[in-house]
Amino acid sequence: MKKLLTILLAVASGYAHGQVADTVAPAPVAPKKWSETFSIRGYVQARYNRLFETNPDLNCEQCDKSWGNNGGFSLRRIRIIFYGQLHERVYFYIQPDFASTISGSTSLNIGLLRDAYMDLGLDKASQFRVRLGQSKVPFGFENMQSSQNRLALDRNDALNSALSNERDLGAFFYWAPTAVRHTFSKLVKDGLKGSGDYGVLGLGLYNGQTANRPELNNQRHVVARLTYPLAVGQQIIEPSLQAYSGKYVVGRDQLSAGVKYRPDLNYPDQRVAATFVLYPQPFGVQAEYNFGRGPEFNPRTDSIETQKLQGGYVLLNYRMLYKKQQFYPFLRLQYYDGGKKHERDARSYTVHEAELGMEWQPVSSFELVTMYTLSSRRFEDFQKPDNKQRGGLLRLQAQLNF
Repeated sequence: MKKLLTILLAVASGYAHGQVADTVAPAPVAPKKWSETFSIRGYVQARYNRLFETNPDLNCEQCDKSWGNNGGFSLRRIRIIFYGQLHERVYFYIQPDFASTISGSTSLNIGLLRDAYMDLGLDKASQFRVRLGQSKVPFGFENMQSSQNRLALDRNDALNSALSNERDLGAFFYWAPTAVRHTFSKLVKDGLKGSGDYGVLGLGLYNGQTANRPELNNQRHVVARLTYPLAVGQQIIEPSLQAYSGKYVVGRDQLSAGVKYRPDLNYPDQRVAATFVLYPQPFGVQAEYNFGRGPEFNPRTDSIETQKLQGGYVLLNYRMLYKKQQFYPFLRLQYYDGGKKHERDARSYTVHEAELGMEWQPVSSFELVTMYTLSSRRFEDFQKPDNKQRGGLLRLQAQLNF
């Protein structure tokens, strides 16, 4: 009885001084519905390339197949992206494209897989993570920069010739401190044309035959990349180094009848590249250069040989804000001398090109790019061993973001 009175007095005293804790248990947190574990976004690009065209024989298979003769209005990309953080350590990303074309086919706007990967965090903050599946290979800033954000309508020949569609099947390890991961995200969200989060350090093993093509030699390519965004006063710069090495098998479906080649069709495929980016606040610079060796058609011997390659580009841009609209005038100069392993007969190229354009974003859901291209291209294979084209054209692209 004495203990009971003591407890009652203590409770009464607590109420009097407002010190009694709420004894009501918190309501349990309801688990997320399956539809709340992922999001959907995407973009659509519609183009016309033939205004003021001076040479219909000037084209670029890797850039945009609607260039040149018999080109017209086209849908360059129709991307729908499914992504989500299913668990603090599990993230997924799936991206099909419904504006793809397949070599040898006359059909347009074919659905084709671009990305399908999972990120597995090795710590709670996913500063260390492993990416498994089909994804972009960490080689080159512009290669990893989304076409939704890139200023020039097509990626440069020099670094993009390393990887058709920038992707392959493999396993990649990424590391970046949480603060740097936030910076990578902010550079995209703030309209500064970032590349996205591919870590400060990236290491990987991948098939090496490029996306949506089977492995042909049981040997993996290896890739490594090191980058870091640095604040310099009010500016942000990002220098990078990257390299990859492997053996590429020229597919028999890529060979012309009569062209000469190595019996096993295996060719060394190795590159090193350097990148420098000054993000546009308001003036920006983006420059990359790579060199290496790979398969290339030699018109003097009618054969595919291992040859040296090199090339790069410089992009100058400016970001202007007017009310809620954004304007990005830009100039890009590019050069490439080497082969393109994924084209017919590992087609040989020498490219000199200048592009002057403007991107206009009146609202976040719509962009319009106008770009004039002045180009000199030598692109030769067994079927066209002497082919050099020069010309200019005005190109237009309307982009819907959702």
